[in-house]
This record gives sequence, structure tokens and C-alpha cells, in this order.
Amino acid sequence: MRFAPFSEAGAFLPVWPSTPLSVPDAAPVFDLVVSATDVQPSALAQLVSSQLDVDRMDYLLRDSLMTGAKYGIYDLEWIINALAIDEAADRIYVEARGLYAVEEYLQARYYMFRQVYFHRTLRSAEAVLRSIIRRALNLHENGFDVWHAPGTAFAKILRRETLTITEHLQVDDSDFVFHVKQWQHSPDAILKNLSDRFIHRRLFKAIDLDMPASEKDEFLDAAREAVRRAGFDPDYYFIEDRASDVPYYSYYAAERAEPKTHIYVESGYAHPGILEISEVSNVVKGLQHGYELHRVCFPAEVKDEVYEIYHRRGLRSEGVKAGVEH
Repeated sequence: MRFAPFSEAGAFLPVWPSTPLSVPDAAPVFDLVVSATDVQPSALAQLVSSQLDVDRMDYLLRDSLMTGAKYGIYDLEWIINALAIDEAADRIYVEARGLYAVEEYLQARYYMFRQVYFHRTLRSAEAVLRSIIRRALNLHENGFDVWHAPGTAFAKILRRETLTITEHLQVDDSDFVFHVKQWQHSPDAILKNLSDRFIHRRLFKAIDLDMPASEKDEFLDAAREAVRRAGFDPDYYFIEDRASDVPYYSYYAAERAEPKTHIYVESGYAHPGILEISEVSNVVKGLQHGYELHRVCFPAEVKDEVYEIYHRRGLRSEGVKAGVEH
């Protein structure tokens, strides 16, 4: 992907005062940002897009600070100090002295996913918000008058129109919250109810589906029907949540990553070599199993019914196991 020299995106390219970039010079910079894995030199591109890139290293520390969770803290300065370039293979690697700092960084990512990014409350809030937006879009498509601020980027979102870069940058969480607040007064009962839940933090309950795969479909059908019997539309009030819903965040796993995005470290002092980190670190080998979640989110009003179905399936499984053991 390449931006045209005089495209709208070109206006956002920062220009260094002492050595101003001409417009044609902008193309390599844009290529590096939007298609880092195809750019040469690869070592430079890996700082922008890899398993050890500047964005990942930044958001862990930033999110740890903003949430108060200490899981995301690691020794950034030592990693930067240990970074080096393997000119022969055109790649970034970490010198041997930085191995433990990188292990700490990968563990920080793992625990931030487990305890923050995949936290039930956060994912439940996201589930409610997704239902709100889907309901508003569906109503608008079917000719229902969904309130929105006219002439704004949000109005184009409701019409499913493509946003310009400027409009995209102008939209933030305050726009969504503002509209959701107004939708608390919507004549549509579902949009009104969901919006009220979101604003007043009456979020959905969430449970992990840790049952055998063979039992999940039966449980999901029964739980969905329980939600329907309680008077809630399952399309908006019974949400399956999976880790794959967050495509940008992915745990470090060498077999699932492109070679250009691997983390390479120096191994040995007498005869040093550069190896993929999981070949050197037992800690990283353990993290390669990753963590995937499969949850269902539903209104608190039906939690007793859903919990009963959930535990009934569990007891049945235990009974089957006991029968097999005897």
C-alpha cells in the first residue's frame, strides 16, 4: 500500500524543521508505516511492525499506568540498550544481556491480556456497546429515525459511509458516549434499554465456557432460549465473546508469526549466535500456548437461569466421568 504524494494523508506527515522533506520523500515513510513487512531495510521496519515494535512497548507501559495494573511494567530502557542490528540478515535482535528484559516484556503482555484486556467487565462493556451500535445501524438502515448530530462524522457512520482521514481522526470515544446518552431517550425499546445499561454501568454478566467442546452448542442453545424467554432479543442481549475479536493483539507465538516479525536474541558469549527467542528461552516456550477465551455475555436479570443451565451441564459431565471411572 502506498499513499499518493499529494493525498490527504500527506498533510499529516511531520516535517523536521532543519531538514524539510520534499513531497516525494514522503512515500518511503508512508510505506514504512502501512506496509512495514515489505519495506527495506527490514531492520528499520521491524521497529514499526513486529513482535517487539515501538507501539507494543509503548502501550503496555501506558496502559499499566492508566489502569493501575502493575502487570505491564518491564525494563524498557534495558531492552532499548540491548537492541542491535544483524546487518547480514537485515533484522533487529537483542543482545544476550537483554534476554531477561525481553522475557519480562513478553510476560507483561501475557498478564495484561489475562488481567486487563480480557477482563470480564471490560469485555462486557464492549459487548453492550457493540449491541448498541449494531441496533442503531440496523434501525437507520430500515428507515427508523435514529437521533444523531447532523453534519458530523458520526452521521456518516450511521449511513455506513466511508470517512475521510480527517473525519476518522476527529471521531473519539466522546462522540460515541454523547450519542449513547441521547439514545437513552430513543422510542426504540432495545436501543433505549441498551444505552441506559451502558451509561449507568448495568453491564452484562459474563461466564467462561470451560466445558468440553461437545457440550458448548447445547449450552449455547439453552442459554439463548432462556434469554429469549425472559423477554430479551438474543441478537442484542446474548453475545458470544472470543479472543479473536481483538485481531491487533496477539500473543507471541513463533509458529504463528511471520519470520520478519519474530524476536531474535543473541545466544552464547564464547561463540555467540542469533536465534529465535523460543529456541533460547524456556519462559517464552511456556507462553507459546497462548490464552484464548470463549465467553457469553447476557443481562443480569437472567443470570440465575443461565447459571443453572451452566452448572447442570457441568454436573452432567462429572456424572459421565464418574461412570467411566467406575
